Amino acid sequence: MDRNGLKKTKIGVLLGGRSSEREISLKSGAAVLDSLVRSGYDTVAIDAKDRLIEKLKKEKVGVAFIVLHGRWGEDGTVQGLLEMMGIPYTGSGVLGSSAAMDKAVMKYILEATGIPTPAYVIAGAGERIAMKPPFVVKPANEGSTIGISMVHRRKDTAAAMELALRYDRKIVVEEFVSGQEITVAVVNGRALPVVEVRPLSGFYDFESKYTKGRTEYIVPAQISRKAAKKAQAIAMDVYRRFDLSGCVRTDMLMRDGLPLVIDINTSPGMTETSLVPKAWACEGGTFDELVGEILGGASLKI
Repeated sequence: MDRNGLKKTKIGVLLGGRSSEREISLKSGAAVLDSLVRSGYDTVAIDAKDRLIEKLKKEKVGVAFIVLHGRWGEDGTVQGLLEMMGIPYTGSGVLGSSAAMDKAVMKYILEATGIPTPAYVIAGAGERIAMKPPFVVKPANEGSTIGISMVHRRKDTAAAMELALRYDRKIVVEEFVSGQEITVAVVNGRALPVVEVRPLSGFYDFESKYTKGRTEYIVPAQISRKAAKKAQAIAMDVYRRFDLSGCVRTDMLMRDGLPLVIDINTSPGMTETSLVPKAWACEGGTFDELVGEILGGASLKI
């Protein structure tokens, strides 16, 4: 959208929500809100936990900046509501958001389109897992590594499945890949520098992700130029294949020089220390410029 026109429009920052990632969304949303206010936008915070339609109407929101993580925000539901209300919004549309959020559907699309990803099995309650450990068990529709387990011994499979099934009726069992973890953000169709994620524990779980000092982030990633270009190309391929838009972060694991996609985030963390802002800053951009760039891509997708 036209930046000058946006200055005359009420911007609603959608944050919080009702998912298990609510607290993280509140922090991301607060950072975005502060940035938009600094940049001179007429902005209001909208907690999407309840009465969202009523709040949007009451505040006369003209454009929605989505900073919701997980269900009821990153899965196409809020996007569909905004489409119905005729309110332009940041990020991906209904289909792309939904397909990327559901890790089982994501795996099917990655496999069908030839995008490299670790071997996997989709399972439900009571189903036997034939895959040989080590592997990772995760709910199909959760983010921030919530409900995820690393299984080294077959006898621990049942407990890992039980944990994952607390969050979803469908789980993804994925072969464990021990290589470097990297992530590539794409903002409005442009791939940013590769970020390397190094958890001290060796496994990037919830504690490693959100406990200060438990993970080291390296920008640009310490991988070969060829591998970095390949990772960026894969992130762009994901962006196109899933019909995504705005700001998207694709997480990958390296194996024998090849990046393997393990997750797609269509509404990634947006605090000033989150991964996308780190990649953006690597090219000399400020957090306010990043937020402005994302806002400029707001639109109705249908």
